Amino acid sequence: MSNELLAVVDEHDLIITHRPRHEIHALSLRHRAAHILVFNGSGQLLLQKRSQKKDLNKGLWDSSAAGHVDQGENYTDCAPRELQEELGISAALTALFKLAPCPELGMEFIQVYECVNDGPFTFAVDEIDELRWLHRDEVDERVDSDDVTLTETFKIIWRHYRAL
Repeated sequence: MSNELLAVVDEHDLIITHRPRHEIHALSLRHRAAHILVFNGSGQLLLQKRSQKKDLNKGLWDSSAAGHVDQGENYTDCAPRELQEELGISAALTALFKLAPCPELGMEFIQVYECVNDGPFTFAVDEIDELRWLHRDEVDERVDSDDVTLTETFKIIWRHYRAL
């Protein structure tokens, strides 16, 4: 994972070069990611608890699925790949918004998508320790209280999502 090559991008999200993932994070270089919010037919949001094996945000609750845009990919290629790799599903995705990089987002341009899927899910055990459905008001409450068990990235994404 740490040797994968990712695009380093400028302030306009244009590719400058490619560098190993670990260097991009260590040097706080701008790069790309996609996050997907999966809702069920009842409108609940699926959150994933990041694996204790992860190098960043281990054991914290995060977006339903997420990942770096790999070399040679764009956001629209990345999102369905991440859904398949992390949750074992395919779904029709709707692009919602794109966040600009900042230190709180790990210097990532983040394209956010949503979809509806009730599962079943086959999650990647190296990526995810647990999945949980939450009602939107419970997510609101946890984000509003700055719940430390949620990733900062997810809290920023959810605040933008609510503002739509």
